[in-house]
Amino acid sequence: MTRDSDGLSDPKAMRALAHPARLMILNRLGVEGSATATEVAEIAGITPSAASYHLRMLAKYGFVEDAPPRGDGRERLWKPVDNRLSVGVLPDDQPEVRAAKVSLIAAFRREANEEAERALGNVDKEPEGWRDATWFSRYRLRVDAEELAWLNQEIEKLIEPYIIQRRSEGVAPEGARVAEAQVNLFPVMERAAPGLPTEDHDAG
Repeated sequence: MTRDSDGLSDPKAMRALAHPARLMILNRLGVEGSATATEVAEIAGITPSAASYHLRMLAKYGFVEDAPPRGDGRERLWKPVDNRLSVGVLPDDQPEVRAAKVSLIAAFRREANEEAERALGNVDKEPEGWRDATWFSRYRLRVDAEELAWLNQEIEKLIEPYIIQRRSEGVAPEGARVAEAQVNLFPVMERAAPGLPTEDHDAG
């Protein structure tokens, strides 16, 4: 799989990853560690044979690899490749590359939105401490490009020590759970005005 300084750049790899089941499988492996096709099939809602196919496709493009065996070693275990995924749209991207990047980013956003919606739908059932710590926020900023980039770097520094691949259960405090931080920094584009309606439906 090809990566550049701004993230993924191989359109075939990005199209392969954009499949919803593959994103769920990769997320499952990243959070809970190595697993068999049967184990990831359940979380993705697919058959074990379909999961095996998706895992082979993820391996083909360098997203997952074989994990050390467990038990009698008869089951094939998979683990994520230890690389952080990122996608950056560049001005000189070829049309095929740009389309693949936009499609993958959209897939990432859909999965992230679904995760947030599940949390929001369950927030009233959480214990008080977790309920109070759950936060959905949106801010409008007035910044230049350098300040926005600096904010991104500072937020990454703040989050880095808590990333699940870097903080084992033995290091985290008692009662720690898997949580998610979603960060989006982007310049606001002017929204096209829809214009006046042709009829005043409220009149009369």
